[in-house]
Amino acid sequence: MQDYYEALWRRLPADAEPADFELRSRYLLAHVRPGDAVLDVGCGLGWFTAALARAGARPVGIDVAESALALARDRYPQLDLRLVGLGAPLPLQDNSFALAWAGEVIEHIADTARWLSELRRVLAPGAKLLLSTPSHGRLRLALGGIERFSEPLGDHLHLYTRRSLTELLIEFGFGDVQVSAVGGPPFLKRTLLARGTR
Repeated sequence: MQDYYEALWRRLPADAEPADFELRSRYLLAHVRPGDAVLDVGCGLGWFTAALARAGARPVGIDVAESALALARDRYPQLDLRLVGLGAPLPLQDNSFALAWAGEVIEHIADTARWLSELRRVLAPGAKLLLSTPSHGRLRLALGGIERFSEPLGDHLHLYTRRSLTELLIEFGFGDVQVSAVGGPPFLKRTLLARGTR
């Protein structure tokens, strides 16, 4: 799987803007205060990490692909960007972040339980987890078919609905969970934005 992600990032243009960047960055930055220590999980090319730094936060970007981080470091040499092992414990201190952002990451995670447990560990009490993931409501699946959203050789391992994502975050001990579907017409929203408090 590691080779897959390295090859994926090598194929992408160095300036490829993340999907729905404006919509998702507005959501993220609405929850950030200057000086907050923020973890950008799956930071890729560093777009959100850079936006967090511009907003006055103290971001740390992590990713499993060195090829993505190399491009991000070329573009944003001032950022704290770190390589983490695929499926490995996060090399970060307990209770060290006020907020964690995982934009379009959770659907790629093989061991979701371990991943969420690690995020809870590095978040301080009362800290927030924010994430985005594609929305897979019944109508979207009926119209597009499951193959459109979960290709047999693709890297999307999980499909989420508002309900399934809400239940997952609650099951892992996050409180004040809010999940909303955004981007697109009613009943066909393409993105879930979620928030939970440790």
